[in-house]
Amino acid sequence: MSTLDQLLRPDLRGRTAYGAPQLDVPVRLNTNENSYDVPAEVVDAVVAGVAEVAGSLNRYPDREFTALREDLAAYLSATSGVPVAPDQVWAGNGSNEVLLHLLQAFGGQGRTALGFTPAYSMHPIITRTVGTTWVDGLRGVQGGGVFDLDPEGVATQVAEHRPHLVFLCSPNNPTGTSLGLDVVRAAYEAAPDAIVVVDEAYAEFARPGTPSALTLLEGRERLVVTRTMSKAFALAGGRLGYLAATPELSDALRLVRMPYHLSAPTQAVARAALAHAGALLATVEVIKGQRDRIVAELAAMGLEPVPSDANFVLFGGLEDERATWQALLDEGILVRDVGLAHYLRVTAGTPAETDAFLAAMGRLAPTHRQEQSA
Repeated sequence: MSTLDQLLRPDLRGRTAYGAPQLDVPVRLNTNENSYDVPAEVVDAVVAGVAEVAGSLNRYPDREFTALREDLAAYLSATSGVPVAPDQVWAGNGSNEVLLHLLQAFGGQGRTALGFTPAYSMHPIITRTVGTTWVDGLRGVQGGGVFDLDPEGVATQVAEHRPHLVFLCSPNNPTGTSLGLDVVRAAYEAAPDAIVVVDEAYAEFARPGTPSALTLLEGRERLVVTRTMSKAFALAGGRLGYLAATPELSDALRLVRMPYHLSAPTQAVARAALAHAGALLATVEVIKGQRDRIVAELAAMGLEPVPSDANFVLFGGLEDERATWQALLDEGILVRDVGLAHYLRVTAGTPAETDAFLAAMGRLAPTHRQEQSA
């Protein structure tokens, strides 16, 4: 063991860092980015916004990102129908930093976080970086679909493990499945001493009628709803995530954030994007159409796609998911191996990208399908 290995925290030794492949291929459908470039009018607004603050970069940015919080609160209020005040909003450099703040404030040594596998892979990674114990909860425990969560199953597991934080995803990554509000209520009621985090990174892509946990915020001081501008807003490179919670919970995160953690350019970029939300979100319906097309056409090939409320599709029925991943890559198409046997995940991209993916899967499916048991 090297000196550095000896100095590294024991609980981090031997662990693997997050590492979604970043490969230069014609069709990249592996990290759930929005495939559409930022519209020219938004680019102009971003450039103007950054130019406006560039002359004062010798000064620290607004530590409280006041104007950005007002804009985020207005966006949530307008799109959810739930009044959200600026002091209920917190933001960071991507939703991962927001999740880190939550775990720094409410996790730590001797504390436990519970999530329901498979779910967002960064939840356990971030949890462990702050010394919090991670517990893998189970899906499908009440005899539903293999990826389903139900109120009774969730409540039973929460009561058993008594975590300090509970993570729920709706829509869930990597399955694309959404949660009923009854599941969120059940988790909250079963965990009277826990922060309940509902990760809604893909909320804008949900099918009509899919509820948001924002509607449950009133009267629930331990409930948090996280969002991101990386997906629907096509702003993955901008790194802006945020949450809504009680003002008291948001205020507690000031204890753990680094000073001036959101740069002036980051705030300017996010505000310009929010001011042009209509232009950026115009691609959402197109992407949803491609997502539903992927589900329908993969099913017609004899594969097993999971109906999705996100901008991606998890599909199973593969004999060897790693072999299929490599075969697609050999054709210039990068999808995601999420570590589930017989499954891969594909982002819904442009119609041309969907064409390329489905054409390749059409050629591969006959020899890559899992053998059906008699």
